[in-house]
Amino acid sequence: MNQLCYCNSDKVFEKCCQPIILGFKNATSAEECMRSRYSAYVLGEVDYLLNSTFPSQRRYYSKSEIKAWSQENTWQKLEIIFSSFDIIEFKAYYLDKSNKQIIHHEKSKFKNENNFWYFYSGEVF
Repeated sequence: MNQLCYCNSDKVFEKCCQPIILGFKNATSAEECMRSRYSAYVLGEVDYLLNSTFPSQRRYYSKSEIKAWSQENTWQKLEIIFSSFDIIEFKAYYLDKSNKQIIHHEKSKFKNENNFWYFYSGEVF
């Protein structure tokens, strides 16, 4: 049976986030970019996470810290609260190293440049 996508889209992973993460296609919206980034955290795809961050913002992120956060947690589900052209509010549910349930609630801004959607910034609640 095919794996449902980690982003909770109810689509099969191979037809949802995987082609975006692997670079076979670009995200067509900010929400699709957000969903693919969540799936990338689940899978530890750090290069994709950095490449899908707006170039001027990459200096604020550490590859080793992204990798650690991605791998130290057990990702459970993504919930989209609000989605507009370039703003996505979401909750990412996960278990931390001590098996404590955490809800990461964030409003993220995305930018599109040359037909490529990028994460630009986020406000954590």
